[in-house]
Formats: sequence, C-alpha cells, structure tokens
Amino acid sequence: MGFHWLSRALAFPSTDTADENGIVAIGGDCRVERLLLAYKSGIFPWPLARHLPLLWFSPDPRYVIDPRRAHIPRSLKKQVRRGLYKVTADTDFVGVIRACARVPREGQQGTWITQELRQGYESLHREGYAHSIEAWRDGALVGGLYGVSLGRAFFGESMFALEPDASKVAFTALLGNLVAWGFDLVDCQTRTDHLERFGAGAMRRRDFLAMLQASLQTDTRRGVWRLDRTPLEALALLQGSPDDP
Repeated sequence: MGFHWLSRALAFPSTDTADENGIVAIGGDCRVERLLLAYKSGIFPWPLARHLPLLWFSPDPRYVIDPRRAHIPRSLKKQVRRGLYKVTADTDFVGVIRACARVPREGQQGTWITQELRQGYESLHREGYAHSIEAWRDGALVGGLYGVSLGRAFFGESMFALEPDASKVAFTALLGNLVAWGFDLVDCQTRTDHLERFGAGAMRRRDFLAMLQASLQTDTRRGVWRLDRTPLEALALLQGSPDDP
C-alpha cells in the first residue's frame, strides 16, 4: 500500500488506513496545532531515525493503563517508601525531554527525539498541554518522564533514569495523581515489559479510539501542573495493586 504524505494542511487520514506497523502518514511538521490534532485523533509522532521523515502512528493493538487499576510491583513500593527521590511536576520540562532524547526508549528501536520534535513538545508545554514529572535527589535531576494531557487522557511519551527506579517512582507519583484528578487512561502506545509491569494492557484500536473520544469530552487540565499527592500519598491511592509474589 502507498503511504499518505502530509501537506501543510492540518489533516490526517483515517486511522483505518494504517499499515500493519501502525503507520498512518509520513512527513508534515511539529506545529502545536498538528500535534494536538494527532493526539485527539489517536495518532502520535515517532521519528525512527534522524535521517528519515517523521512517521505518524496509530497501532493496533494499543497499550493502555487504567490508572485506577495500575499495578505497582512490591519492589517499587519499597523504593517509594524509602523516600529517596523528591518528585515534582513541570519544574524542568526542557531538562527532562533533553535527557530523554539522549537515551533510547525501552523495547523500541531507533528512538530519536529530533530537534524539531523536541521544539514541538516544548511549545506544547508552553501552551499548557505537555507536562514533565521530575525525580530529584540532592537537588539533581535523576529521572523523569513527559507526555501530553488532553481531557481525561495522558499520553506518555518518554522517560529516563540516571539512578535506580527514579523514573518509576516519578511514574508512580503521576499515576496516583491522575487517579485523584479523575483521569481515565494513560496511553502507552506500544508494548514494553516495563509498562506491562505497571498493568498496561492491549486494546483494539477502535476500542481505544472510543475511550479516547469519551475522555476528550472533559476540559483539559491545562497549564502548569503541581502534584497534589507526594509519591507516598500517591502510592496509597494505588494500594489496590496486589504485590508481586
């Protein structure tokens, strides 16, 4: 099948046209308006390498975490309770995305975050749609993640860790706060062992799109985020998660 090349027009083809790898379109730009349209349509950008055109994906199946049913492994619960890391939100978005750009995403190939894409997400952050969750130790940024928030959906993009479990503690704090804020889903995009341990499960694309459209009926929690729950308090909201054997 032929691929759909994007023009300057703000439009994407139907996700039903995605190929077996989930590719919906090629090319285009990283304007705020295009990124927002993509996420609202269940599509996300993924540059496989710097020398290739930008690819836009809507895979089937889609991997999703319901934050209310997230699974926190026993070892991570112990790490959260140790209190090694201070966790914040939207304190150093640029530092987080640049750290993520220096390391590959677990379980996926060629995960370059290009300068163009980074600038697009930084613009989304300035507009109040993209957010970072940071883990700090002794005043140094040692882990974190970033993603996009629309309605009651959070679209996870990338994470990094310079110290053991730093990004996982940050993610645990995020999940608990999302529960407190009434979020429906965390979009994990594709399967990884790491996210599967948090309870990520496969959904048919059409079911994911239906859930997404329902989540978009609520106003977006736009602007600078401040976490209402510490990692330990967030963990308490997730205690329905059974311990690993």
